[in-house]
Order: sequence, then C-alpha cells, then structure tokens
Amino acid sequence: METINFDDFKKLEIRIGRIEKAERVEGSDKLLKMEVSFGEENEGRIIRQIIAGIGKVYEPESLVGKQCPFAYNLEPKSLKGLESQGMILCPSDADGKPALLHPDREIPPGNIIK
Repeated sequence: METINFDDFKKLEIRIGRIEKAERVEGSDKLLKMEVSFGEENEGRIIRQIIAGIGKVYEPESLVGKQCPFAYNLEPKSLKGLESQGMILCPSDADGKPALLHPDREIPPGNIIK
C-alpha cells in the first residue's frame, strides 16, 4: 500500500450530500445520474450532477433522500457524455458490490467530513 502525507490528504474535501434525484444513464446498466444537494450559498441551493457506477446494486428511486459522503473537490470527469462533478464514496462487499455509507443521524448537506 502506498501512503500519502497528511498535507496531501487535506487537499481532498469530503462532504455530506443528499441525493435529490436519480435515474439510469441511457445505454448503461451500471451508471446512475444523480442530482445531489450540498446545502445553500448566497445564490441558493448547491446542486451537483454525480455519475456513479452503482446501478447494478441500487434502483434509482431507492436513493432519493439518502445522505452519503462525496468527494467534493474532484476535477469534473465525463462518463458516457455526462459530466460528473464529484464522486460518491462507497466500500465494496466481499462480492465486489458497492455499499452506501450513511451518517447515523441527519447532517446538514454540505457539511465537511473531517
């Protein structure tokens, strides 16, 4: 395992987001397109589009309202022609299937994980 120093780790911003909308990406059985709320700023709600490869395990409608951790300050990436503006953080079980992580109580969207 390669290690990184603490200063490198501090560069990654992990925030709690609330999944507001989720749907399948056309032409993919694995990818889901989600609209995720990260709280509010002066101009209103912060909504980001996140594309995630969790569609073989989760139905889109089962994700709506869930809070999960997201890598917030990643450079946007194009997947199937759609821009992903972050990444959901999920471990995999023994079969390699992703498992969602959730706070044990309601956390305001956008809160930073420290």
